[in-house]
Amino acid sequence: MFTGLIEEVGSVQEIRTSGKAIHLKLRAPSILEDVALGDSIAVNGICLTVTHYDGGSFTVDVVPETMRRTTLHELSVGSPVNLERAMAMGKRFGGHIVSGHVDGIGRIMEIVDEDIAKVVRFFAPPEVLRYLVEKGSITIDGVSLTVMDVASDSFRVSVIPHTWQVTVLRHRRVGSLVNLECDIIGKYVERLLLPYAPGAANGKQSITLDYLRENGFA
Repeated sequence: MFTGLIEEVGSVQEIRTSGKAIHLKLRAPSILEDVALGDSIAVNGICLTVTHYDGGSFTVDVVPETMRRTTLHELSVGSPVNLERAMAMGKRFGGHIVSGHVDGIGRIMEIVDEDIAKVVRFFAPPEVLRYLVEKGSITIDGVSLTVMDVASDSFRVSVIPHTWQVTVLRHRRVGSLVNLECDIIGKYVERLLLPYAPGAANGKQSITLDYLRENGFA
């Protein structure tokens, strides 16, 4: 489990292909003090397993399924990446609960300066938008952010200067693709409510806004 608070921006040192899979070697001098084989590290929001490490670098294997569902196929040697180690017990829990399992790929539609903030609009697929609520949480390339508002095919976030400067978000431009992970609490709530939703008897459950209002959830 992760928090969405980036510990270091690393870089891609080497990419080796193996069919539709890849082996990534990543430079990360600051977060490898206590690393061990088999540890989980989130790379641009994707939970990956350390298979080798030496000095200031570590290696991970990326299977074809992960390549299909994330933006890792866009990486090249030298690409910056957000890195976060799995959360340790007893540490302060900032951000929100992040699993490192990407729900969909988004695309930056616009970046607007608003005083000190960067307001960024992202196109997102329906399977992501269904779980977004205003002032709720969203993980973008591993960064825990607050949803500013939600439209029919997109959502916006307002990024503070510190987050913009210490993550790979500062390298993103209009058109850039990003990994998106929804707040897992919303998924569990939906799963728990589905058996009671209209159409449950015939296997065509659908939780609608009207259903939530009628039952006191909205």
